Amino acid sequence: MIELRPLLPELIVAGTAIVVLFADLPLRGARSRVALVWLCLVGLGAAGVAIGAVRQEAVVVFGGMYLRDGLADLAQTVILVAAALAVLLARDYLVRTGLERGEYYALALFAALGAMLMAATRDLLMLFVAVEILSVPLYILAAFARPQRRSQEAGLKYFLLGSFAAALFLYGLAMIYGAAGTTDLIALADVAPGWMLSLGLGLVLVGLAFKVAAVPFHVWAPDVYEGSPMPAAAYMSVVAKVGAVAAMLRVLPLSLPALADLWQPLTAAIAAATMAVANLAALRQTSVKRMLAYSSVAHAGYVLIGVASGTPDGGWAAVYYLLVYTFMQLGAFGVLLLLERAGAEADEIADLHGLGDRAPALAAAFALFMASLTGLPPTAGFLAKFYLFAAAIDAGYMWLAIVGVVTSVVSVGYYLRAAYAAYTGEARATVRTLRGSWTAAGVALAAGAVVLLGVLPGPMTAWAVQLTTVFGGR
Repeated sequence: MIELRPLLPELIVAGTAIVVLFADLPLRGARSRVALVWLCLVGLGAAGVAIGAVRQEAVVVFGGMYLRDGLADLAQTVILVAAALAVLLARDYLVRTGLERGEYYALALFAALGAMLMAATRDLLMLFVAVEILSVPLYILAAFARPQRRSQEAGLKYFLLGSFAAALFLYGLAMIYGAAGTTDLIALADVAPGWMLSLGLGLVLVGLAFKVAAVPFHVWAPDVYEGSPMPAAAYMSVVAKVGAVAAMLRVLPLSLPALADLWQPLTAAIAAATMAVANLAALRQTSVKRMLAYSSVAHAGYVLIGVASGTPDGGWAAVYYLLVYTFMQLGAFGVLLLLERAGAEADEIADLHGLGDRAPALAAAFALFMASLTGLPPTAGFLAKFYLFAAAIDAGYMWLAIVGVVTSVVSVGYYLRAAYAAYTGEARATVRTLRGSWTAAGVALAAGAVVLLGVLPGPMTAWAVQLTTVFGGR
């Protein structure tokens, strides 16, 4: 008999998504559909409680394909937080633009389910299935504003490039199976290295690097984010990253220590290139949405520092960084969601002018998110970067930590430019600040978390360290 108790969090999220999908049918009007938001939040909360309830020792089920351990618990908690915030931020925008349908919330939950499975996989075949469960809902969310041509283009571009990455991933998986005779991540650790295994590993990494949006597989990100509805862009910039990084931590440090001389320098080089290219590109952007897209790419580079270190410290620092990044990134998008320019998204930096006078609290929250994304003390972003750089130095990657510090200095140029714009200049007559209780609640929660994790990080970091002491659960 199959033990299903370790999968309780995933089952709750999947069940909630199905209920939301069918509950939408009899509901008509914005007022009645608010029940879907509450249903999502209750389901995600219940899944979070289930993570704590099922936590015991590391458990392997489904013939070794699924592993519940500290890494799965930590990464899945971040994913649930991201999904809950994304639902909160999306509600007012969807009602305002006439896009609110139950499918949106159901797709967001299915994407969360895929990311959760990626964090708990112990088999490459299951990892491929989990990647597709994550990807397909995100393709649809990118094109969710069907009447808009740029949303259609974003969805099509994301789908085509994502399919190409999936094909490379699958081909790499086939090569690994051909070389090792197994797709089990634990069994792979005992296989002698060879060219076919190394090449297969490289192709699998390409597939995951696409999901993270790491250089040179990042070119899709700015265009897709810009064309997607803003809440969808915010969500996909976070949830895909969490799932892919968790999967990388599973595949590399856990399963392939014998190939560390190959993947550690490779991952470190990708991290350095990602930080450098994305931060320099972000300097040229006049659209906050595109700037946050390149920012998302840059932060993929920072997170990859933890993967490249190949140590438990690097592992928990990477997932902790993703938690902080979730609040910073979604909070920044949340502020943009409360602005409107002539009935459209107000995503230009010039649209922020005068925000400090019109909405002081909103401007302060935006400045806080920009400071934290930069990594300025005493925000949570500073500590998150500090933990990653310390892990890199401990692992012998001093040069990578230096690259991280230098590129963080470069990022001051565009993050603080956007924050400065909110307190200077003449407000555009066509830009107005919107009221939205759901979005405002999401922004307030994100701002509170950034402050709390900055001034009182101890409990969260202690929990993360404790969970990842059983990293891998072998």
